[in-house]
Amino acid sequence: MTVALAFLALLVLLALGIPIYAALGGLAMALLLWHGTPPVAVAQIVLDKLNSGSIVAIPFFVLAAAFMERGGMARSLISAAEGWLGGTRGGLALVCVAATTVFAAVSGSSVATAMAMSAALMPAMLARGYPRPFALGVIGASGTLGILIPPSLILIIYGIIAEQSIPRLFLAGVFPGLLQAGVFAAYALFYARHKNLQSAPRRPFTEILRGSAGALPALAVPVVVFAGIYGGFATVAEAAALAAALSLIAGRVFYGGLTLRQVPAVTSEAMRRTAAIIVIVAGAVLFAHWLTETGAPQRTVAAVADSGLTAWQFLLAMNLIMLVMGAVLEGVSIILITVPLLLPILEELGVDPIHYAVIVVIN
Repeated sequence: MTVALAFLALLVLLALGIPIYAALGGLAMALLLWHGTPPVAVAQIVLDKLNSGSIVAIPFFVLAAAFMERGGMARSLISAAEGWLGGTRGGLALVCVAATTVFAAVSGSSVATAMAMSAALMPAMLARGYPRPFALGVIGASGTLGILIPPSLILIIYGIIAEQSIPRLFLAGVFPGLLQAGVFAAYALFYARHKNLQSAPRRPFTEILRGSAGALPALAVPVVVFAGIYGGFATVAEAAALAAALSLIAGRVFYGGLTLRQVPAVTSEAMRRTAAIIVIVAGAVLFAHWLTETGAPQRTVAAVADSGLTAWQFLLAMNLIMLVMGAVLEGVSIILITVPLLLPILEELGVDPIHYAVIVVIN
């Protein structure tokens, strides 16, 4: 089977509604077995590729996000942001962007970020007369910061597939994430003034200070994680475990939204989410190994070199391709399908894989 037919078969399976783990993993196993790879060797490939300290960080960051969802940390961040920004015209939209930016820096998940923010902010925005499409747009767009501002699960997955430094990937996502948050905030201000949206009454300064103090335990989580990683005190996996522990303590002790009786159920749900991610990555590892065995990356590099394509032209083309792919596939699938094939091209064109990671994640 040619590489083109393999990709076509994968797209057909996904179009039929087959889960990505089954489509990618099943097709990869079938292709490897068809090419004569023994079943034991297939299992060994997965074990070798997933034997990484970075992958241990995934369950802990997922667990931290789950504790944050249930622990009431989102409401504390919203309350603090509303104290400082709520009195501005369109202030609730600014509150959404600010609180989401901080929440994303702890949860590392767009889904967790959007869910937590929408539950708390959507009713308030509608009650203040915000148009429903605008309110949904602000929450949905700001929620995407969760996959860029570190710690980011999708950057960890990219790092595992591309064999890149997770701390470098995290650091690379900080400024683009803050830049996006600034653009969202600027548009929210423009829209609010254009539509003459209501502003909330300004709070007394003492109340603002109380709200800010209440958010300190939640704010401490990303600070400790960053200080641990970039201060050299902890690995990414250790920092992830610390984030989970701090999120549990904050949700239980400071915010009271998480009871000890809920912890086993929340942990179980987080492990189910983690298992889904790991199985998908395992399928991608097998598919990438099969691609390498076929020599497709080398042939693709030769074709790009012969075409005379420059680095900026390649990046522009990939932006357009991912725009189309993103209309039918979610982000993890796009990374797992395309990155193994494109890494040799990045090297040939002199494109830094860390730079490309940020471009992929934003797309």
